[in-house]
Amino acid sequence: MNKTILLTSITIADAKKGSMVGDLFIENGKITEAAPSLQKQADIHIDAANKNWIAMPGFIDVHIHGAAGFDVMDATPEALNGMASALPREGTTSFLATTMTQSEQAISRALDNASQFASSVGQAEMLGVHLEGPFISTKRPGAQPVEHIAVPSVSLFEKWQRQSGNRIRLVTAAPEVENGFAFIKNVSKSGVIASIGHSDATFEEVQEALEAGASHVTHLYNQMSPLHHRNPGVVGAALLEKKLMAEVIADFIHSHPKSVELAFRQKGAEGMLLITDAMRAKGLEPGVYDLGGQDVHVTEKDARLPDGTLAGSILTMETAVKNVAEVTGCSVSELVAMTSANAAAEFGFANKGSLEIGKDADIAILDEHFNVQLTICRGAIAYSKEELA
Repeated sequence: MNKTILLTSITIADAKKGSMVGDLFIENGKITEAAPSLQKQADIHIDAANKNWIAMPGFIDVHIHGAAGFDVMDATPEALNGMASALPREGTTSFLATTMTQSEQAISRALDNASQFASSVGQAEMLGVHLEGPFISTKRPGAQPVEHIAVPSVSLFEKWQRQSGNRIRLVTAAPEVENGFAFIKNVSKSGVIASIGHSDATFEEVQEALEAGASHVTHLYNQMSPLHHRNPGVVGAALLEKKLMAEVIADFIHSHPKSVELAFRQKGAEGMLLITDAMRAKGLEPGVYDLGGQDVHVTEKDARLPDGTLAGSILTMETAVKNVAEVTGCSVSELVAMTSANAAAEFGFANKGSLEIGKDADIAILDEHFNVQLTICRGAIAYSKEELA
């Protein structure tokens, strides 16, 4: 049984209600009481008085391939276990394990593995799978191996969904390729979020994809038709269409700081999700690492294929929060929207995204500079910067 935890005199942040200083009581993995002041005894008491600490709902990363030397495509229990153990250091309490364009067999193995994985106490929770590729455009592959790109297939997707134990929650596809619109229509009707990504679609084709059920955009700006004044492309559509939730990799490498600011000014906090798109080298020393059978050269700042193509990121959610706060001047409530509340609402994660009574006790505790001090995953302390008394 989890220990009870009492948080006192902490700023509690919410996407809709703003922030208030108060106390939280955590029992059996849930937030059971929240008030300006609680007279309770607990196994663990964390007093934030005079510390300027902020309690935010734990971050939800819906697009992450790997971390700490592990990758979803390793297709081993150890890989998902390693990721789930590492992510709380950056305030992430749940994630979608993200696959990449590979052979049908390699993707099947990764999905089989995901179907059997359950996060342990004190780990970030794997809430499902993000299938990124192989149903994308050969014109916008990025670091996705072109030789494994495939025509969108409903029957193959349904097979993979069965193999995953119905855990695929998000699919990235290019609507403009052969069978793309029909694929998006079928996927979205099945309750899975259809995302436009690695796509060379025109503005009009994106609108057609919207009508077919697409509602999400994979890593805005990256590997999609750019904004041109005579063809606004996927970028223009993503910025204009309110129905599209846009992922943003705010490492200031995948997107210029002013491009991140532009997305925020145009979409608002309610229209963006901060994601990392991180690969296995996140949290490790610079060097050469593998991504889908390709060598990736990792520096202290970025990860690239030998030809210079960006190959995922080594971004943490903690750094993404700091970067977005710096470049936009947004409120803490808006950060909550972009890091957890929007994802919880979009994917129907009913127990996530806020620190209300009855919700999972997934909490990222940060200082006033947005450095993660403590992470609680479903009522268990998963990471602490300093040893607790």
